[in-house]
Amino acid sequence: MSSVTITLAKALIAMLFVALLAIQFWVVPELAHGMAHLAPEFAHLEIPGIVLVGLLIVCVEAILVCLWRLLTMVARREIFAGRAFAWVDAIIVAIAAAVALVVIGSGMISTAQAGSPITLILAVLAVIGGTCAAMVVAVMRSLLHRATALEREMAEVV
Repeated sequence: MSSVTITLAKALIAMLFVALLAIQFWVVPELAHGMAHLAPEFAHLEIPGIVLVGLLIVCVEAILVCLWRLLTMVARREIFAGRAFAWVDAIIVAIAAAVALVVIGSGMISTAQAGSPITLILAVLAVIGGTCAAMVVAVMRSLLHRATALEREMAEVV
């Protein structure tokens, strides 16, 4: 991977991280407050909704930090070190936590009878998509494991 590609990827990660912070601390609370005024019968969901969405965004931010660290390892040609597995594992855990938060949130919405059927469909799609993403990362982890083993074998031969 070229240094230009790594630099561009890190720049995009940084921009996305800043955008997520703005969404997390400004947009989500404003939207929740506005929705609480539009539908006062669901105002009790305002704070839990802000917290759940905030935690969901934290999961995405954690994934971005892990990607940043992995890109740094690639740039330093250290990606086949054992430390890389911890960052990949953290990505899998963050995706699993995000899926759990979607399930919790959709359960809260369903219990309060606040969402439309589309909300439930989107939640199911998010759970399926998150599970697929975690499985893809797990497969990539096994490929990294195999590549690391091959790297070690090659180092022994040389």
